[in-house]
Amino acid sequence: MKLEVKNLTKNYEEKEVLKKVNFTFEEGKIYGLLGRNGSGKTTFFNCLNEDVEIDQGEFYLDGELLRPTDIGYVISTPVVPEFLTGKEFLQFYLDIIQHKISNMRTIDEYFDLVKLSKEDQDHLLKDYSHGMKNKIQILVNVIANPKVILLDEPLTSLDIVVQEEMKKLLCSLKKDHIIIFSTHILELAMDICDEIVVLRNKKLELIQKENLTKKSYKEKIIESLKEDKNV
Repeated sequence: MKLEVKNLTKNYEEKEVLKKVNFTFEEGKIYGLLGRNGSGKTTFFNCLNEDVEIDQGEFYLDGELLRPTDIGYVISTPVVPEFLTGKEFLQFYLDIIQHKISNMRTIDEYFDLVKLSKEDQDHLLKDYSHGMKNKIQILVNVIANPKVILLDEPLTSLDIVVQEEMKKLLCSLKKDHIIIFSTHILELAMDICDEIVVLRNKKLELIQKENLTKKSYKEKIIESLKEDKNV
């Protein structure tokens, strides 16, 4: 399975954010999308997810036009129905999507995937921490099982224990998915990602992950990001 981005261009009024971006993402890998704040990482995700109208370009999944149902998107600031408990929300979601699930699990089994305790399941979502809301958001995407999963800074706000739990979960998913993981933290990308992609000067560029272990190469990449004309 391959996701092909062809000639993607996106402008906001007079500001050009993405310019004729061409890139191919492959199944079985987690791609780390690196770039400075303001470089266009979230805009790139919003274009793929059809949250914004693009000026030019097309997206293909295995040669066919990408459909909204092919995409799962975990945003950096999770939005959940805060008047429901975690268990109520998950049951509501499962009732809606159950016809699309081939191997339905129990609610407890789903919560076990993201290490959410029985006590927390009965709390209102409005009382969940940012990290717990992120867990719920990731869990919903695991259940929906889209072919492409976009993760916009999903682990930055999590404590080290929860980060490790989520890393293991994401690594277990990559076999049958294309996962693109946006972050501005190089060490996090190095830890979890199979490939590193840099967004700079309105384009995507694959860089050799193994070279980033070399101090001189790492410093060169950082210097090039400082010179990003898009920021």
